[in-house]
Amino acid sequence: MLVKSKADAVTEVLNHTRLLPLYTPHDLDRLPDLEAVLLACGLPIIEITLRSSSALAAITYLAKRQQLIVGAGTVRTLAQAQAAVAAGATFLVSPAIIPEVVDYAKQQQISIYPGVATPSEIQIAVDHGISTVKFFPAHLYGGLEAIQSLRGPFYDVSFIPTGGIDQTNYLDYLQTDGVVAVGGSFIISDKVLATPDHGEYYLSTLLKQIHKP
Repeated sequence: MLVKSKADAVTEVLNHTRLLPLYTPHDLDRLPDLEAVLLACGLPIIEITLRSSSALAAITYLAKRQQLIVGAGTVRTLAQAQAAVAAGATFLVSPAIIPEVVDYAKQQQISIYPGVATPSEIQIAVDHGISTVKFFPAHLYGGLEAIQSLRGPFYDVSFIPTGGIDQTNYLDYLQTDGVVAVGGSFIISDKVLATPDHGEYYLSTLLKQIHKP
């Protein structure tokens, strides 16, 4: 039986769902609802950002449950990367290209999506053996037009744009050649989880719009 690597599993999910939910935890009691609504909607992946003191505890909780593919976002240092992986993260997202974080992810054989915004940064990522990058912040660096232009010379690079993307424009990004998925807190947040159905209708609607005939 062929066993998928951690990196392959992340890529497969993103290619199918085309959404990468980003969540900054402040109240660990919300995690069961977070996990439940993502699973109910067929979106078994989450990026937990290292922007709060609860982040590593959240990664640990969700990873031990083994229901979601759990990654760490806003990874800016090697120490953060090591702590996130020790907590159970199986992919990393960083706001920039940080060589030691990239090298560590490759050593651990997990996916790393570094933030890029310019041709030079994309080329550096490619030189590190990365074929999928985070385009961030998308709205400040040209959005759709920038991705379309960058896709010319970087025809073999895939993009996960984040920043300034919401329910009003995410489909436009997903219809752009080279965009494998979009990320953001518009997908799931404490505000969404606070609704009576914990965001199930909202999230299901986002996904249905992507996959409708």
